[in-house]
Amino acid sequence: MSQIPFDNENPFSNLPDFIENPESRCPCVLLLDTSGSMAGRPIDELNQGLQTFAQDIKNDVLASRRVECAIITFGTSVNLACDFITADQFSPPSLSADGATPMGEAVNMAIDLIKARKQIYKQNGVAYYRPWVLLLSDGAPTDASVWPNAAARAKREQQDKSLILFAIGVSGANLAALEQFSLRPAHKLEGLKFSEFFRWLSSSLSARSRSQPGESIALEDPTKSWAVLEG
Repeated sequence: MSQIPFDNENPFSNLPDFIENPESRCPCVLLLDTSGSMAGRPIDELNQGLQTFAQDIKNDVLASRRVECAIITFGTSVNLACDFITADQFSPPSLSADGATPMGEAVNMAIDLIKARKQIYKQNGVAYYRPWVLLLSDGAPTDASVWPNAAARAKREQQDKSLILFAIGVSGANLAALEQFSLRPAHKLEGLKFSEFFRWLSSSLSARSRSQPGESIALEDPTKSWAVLEG
């Protein structure tokens, strides 16, 4: 199982300066499928969408100081491609596609990452919003020995209000499988509208960052911009 990197010699080396930026934090983990089926135009569009997201969220001054982004990819292996960092410093990596779809392992890593981050917030007296996890895949989990327990764990975390998980299926995705991880219905991306999806995400996170921790907000209907209206 992939491990979250930790610097034992200097455990605080990657911590943000909470004194310089004491704003409440709005953590968001992007769980991105980089399996072989995403090769070609899909991964290119995903990379472009990430650039759009990074620029849009930086344009909102408050959100850029409150939103913290992390990226976990799952393909040949499960990798922490970008640890939590405030949006004003967020620079998405360039992703490539290869391998299978170890979705369960990736979800477990995301939950562990969030738990560790919450502990850092508490140790530093920083208020935080309920973390968001965006699970995006064009397939179904292939780690049969891991994903059922990971899915059950993810649902328990949501039921305990420890996080909110959104499942998004790219063309070819098994939406029923994705919904095993989420208490919410999965949405299907229309075509390859990754940029539209990430614009929706940046707008939603900006609205979230302007609210109070624990306060409910209304999100824009995704079928108006990037999701397929089914049924």
